[in-house]
Amino acid sequence: MLKRVLVTGANAGLGKECARQLADQKGIETIYLGCRNQQKALQAKAELEQVTGKQIFEILLMDVSDTDSVRQAVSQLEQPVDGLVMNAGGSGGYNFKQLTKEGVINIAAVNLLGHVVLINELIKAKRLTQVAVYSGSEGSRGVKEMGMKRPELANYSTEEFISICDGSYFENENDPMVIYNHIKLIGAFWISALARQHPEIKFITMSPGLTAGTQGAETLPVLQKTFMKTMMWLMVLFGKAHRADFGARRYLEGLYNQDLKSGIFYASKKGLSGEIDEQRLIFPALDNEAFQNNARQALHHFIGVLHRG
Repeated sequence: MLKRVLVTGANAGLGKECARQLADQKGIETIYLGCRNQQKALQAKAELEQVTGKQIFEILLMDVSDTDSVRQAVSQLEQPVDGLVMNAGGSGGYNFKQLTKEGVINIAAVNLLGHVVLINELIKAKRLTQVAVYSGSEGSRGVKEMGMKRPELANYSTEEFISICDGSYFENENDPMVIYNHIKLIGAFWISALARQHPEIKFITMSPGLTAGTQGAETLPVLQKTFMKTMMWLMVLFGKAHRADFGARRYLEGLYNQDLKSGIFYASKKGLSGEIDEQRLIFPALDNEAFQNNARQALHHFIGVLHRG
């Protein structure tokens, strides 16, 4: 039974909706709202308390794009969390290809490296006990129905994954969504490697699907943001996308569904919404343990730590 759950990016969109739904689950005592902005966190906490009628929400200030902030947040946890939802992410801001102090581009920091450090620190401090869910994306295995191409990698080597994270792979690519899909693919490989390394914890990659009302497009260029938001709601109307409550339920399925297997990437069976399935059935490379290990090694290259548990 899950008593304490941490949700990153919990002040709005999918993260906030996930926290709201978690409050209805049996046994839940504390929901940590992982947020980078104190004022927005306080507002979200007040709104969640009002709508749920429960005083079980606690703010944990954390900016997943800043590894020092992540480490500080973990040090403030007085009790272990039973579950973790790594929801925070997005297009990486207006300077999504700018390098962080660790040497990764911003879009890789917010979607992936911060969560790598979070997992490492939680495990090292014995502060994660049962299950962790990483937010994946159908775009990382391609979506034929939408004309969305799968990331085309040459050899899935550690060096190639490093080049994706530091941006050198994208010398001639300036579309943040293309880069995002590559980053999320590395994340799915990493989660599978973690599951083999730490069999005592269940690790799941779960795509929330194409979800309207999220914050992911907010920092895109104005024209691209407007286009994406308009298209999103049109797709909801035609059943090709869904609302935040549906996407958040996928996170809860990752946390609670005992039939889901550790280390597996789950996402839409077809398109960007609807029934979920194992993505390795669509993209067999996801099942390659060497690729998984290479992704993990590439990520730890940037943080200088290879935590062995």
